[in-house]
Amino acid sequence: MASQENQENIRNVKSAWSRLKEFPDKCVGLVTTSAREAKNFGKEDPRRIVHSFKVGLAITIVSLFYYFDFLYDGLGVSAMWAVITVVVVFEFSVGATFGRGINRGIATFIGGLLGVAAHRLASSTGNKAEPIVLGFSVFFITSIASFIRLFPKMKERHDYGCMVFILTFCLISVSGYRDSEVIEMAHTRLSTVMIGLSATGLICIFICPVWAGEDLHNLTATNIENLGISLEAFQRKYFETTTNDKNQENKPPVDGYKVVISSKSKEESLVNFARWEPRHGKFKYRHPWDQYIKIAGHTRECAHRIDALNCYLHSEIPTPPIEISKKIEELCTTMSLECSHALKELAIVIKKMTRSPNSEAHLKNAEIAAKNLKLLAQNGLWPESDPLDVVPAAAVALLLIEIVSSTVKIADSVHRLSILSKFKTVDPVRTPARFGVTVE
Repeated sequence: MASQENQENIRNVKSAWSRLKEFPDKCVGLVTTSAREAKNFGKEDPRRIVHSFKVGLAITIVSLFYYFDFLYDGLGVSAMWAVITVVVVFEFSVGATFGRGINRGIATFIGGLLGVAAHRLASSTGNKAEPIVLGFSVFFITSIASFIRLFPKMKERHDYGCMVFILTFCLISVSGYRDSEVIEMAHTRLSTVMIGLSATGLICIFICPVWAGEDLHNLTATNIENLGISLEAFQRKYFETTTNDKNQENKPPVDGYKVVISSKSKEESLVNFARWEPRHGKFKYRHPWDQYIKIAGHTRECAHRIDALNCYLHSEIPTPPIEISKKIEELCTTMSLECSHALKELAIVIKKMTRSPNSEAHLKNAEIAAKNLKLLAQNGLWPESDPLDVVPAAAVALLLIEIVSSTVKIADSVHRLSILSKFKTVDPVRTPARFGVTVE
């Protein structure tokens, strides 16, 4: 019995010793992996590294109010509010920073003003009634502010401002009950917040600015282009037009549309941030940012239909016989390729901010192909075929017709954006005719 216990103890000691020897290697591996991930993360978007340095610079500058006596004497311990303001306000883009900064500045001013007013009103009622009046004021103001904060538009653009308002009002009014220097407290807090906001705004704009509006513009163009690439890839794979192509592996994948489906929250955030930004580059004041939401909605609708179309590439249902698919192959190929070309042209229109009618030719060809396919379906495409063989081909054809409709909606939205934003007009490029349609 004792021998077994000794052997067990020896095994435990050996196991502990082996884990102890492996610990330094695991630490080195963890550090190496983390460093590699950080390097790749910075390579994906170098602006992230620049943003980190900008935040560090802003905090260092406002910290000077703490380090030098001639600056510290004017503000005292309240100088820390400038540092806190930079930390909570500085965001990745100019729009996000301005949104939080403006909300914080206005909320601090109004909250401080009402806080002083509540304190003055409570003080005038006498010592016995003062805490009652002050408590009622806090209850009334914070309740109303909390209710207003729940409104959808307020939640979207001013949620942070409402929170800062409640915080500032309570800080000034409640702490003023024990501190008679309420006005000085409110003035100091507002001054330090303005110092933090000024440092943040100047560094954010003048040192490698990141514009949310520009990111939204590029994201919209990229999403539309991804739809065009996915449609072209689907046509190539489904109809096997390049089966013997040696460069098949180098062709773009079909699943580029998946990025579009998951981009809704990012687009809405960028639109919200872009509204706060001043004029920059090609984006003037009152730029129609809301139109990007409409384009994004139609783009996601098209992406979902491409997703449904893509299911037939990996479906367990057998591929339709050649004699069935051949009857619709030309029209389906035309619809997918023409929509693909139209989407790519629309992406170029957005990227270059130029009005070009080139996409109209591709859309007309796609619409004519869809109309011809509907006529064939009404006249009976496969009267003597097995329904189980017909269903997959018919489903693909119907989805492509729906994609043509979605592409037209995207084109109309982009055309509306070009009018509202006053895109420049360029000469059209001659486009090959299909189905008797010639467009220049």
